[in-house]
Amino acid sequence: MEVHLIAVGRARRGPEQALFEHYAGRLRHPFKLIEVEEKRPLTGTELQEREATLLLSAIPEGAVVIALDERGKHLDSPAFARALSDWRDQGIRSTTILIGGADGLTDAVRARANLVLCLGKMTWPHMLVRGLIAEQLYRAQQINAGHPYHRQ
Repeated sequence: MEVHLIAVGRARRGPEQALFEHYAGRLRHPFKLIEVEEKRPLTGTELQEREATLLLSAIPEGAVVIALDERGKHLDSPAFARALSDWRDQGIRSTTILIGGADGLTDAVRARANLVLCLGKMTWPHMLVRGLIAEQLYRAQQINAGHPYHRQ
């Protein structure tokens, strides 16, 4: 199954990008980062709506969508791995993970998601979240392969 990570904003060189590249490079399935960004000086609801449009328009047809949002479900790593393997076993060919901008996701984006996932109650830098998600995808890959990485 291919995985797309669609994120608001552009990555810059630094430790967060290195972490992301480290784990993304370890994934065996096709993985693609798609960055979307509004260049106009919009603010508040107007910016949030525009980012929603950019995120939704970048989702591949037929993809299962995971939206990262503070109001989402809390899953442990084995449950996340199971969800990915269940979708794969159902014949789903593409999973897309959405990372919104600083103002979060709109109701429309959350409604489009098959799973709204929370990484915890703390606020995380968006660039660090990319690395966290890449690591969890790698961890899920290893869990589903029966590899002991998860317990190390």
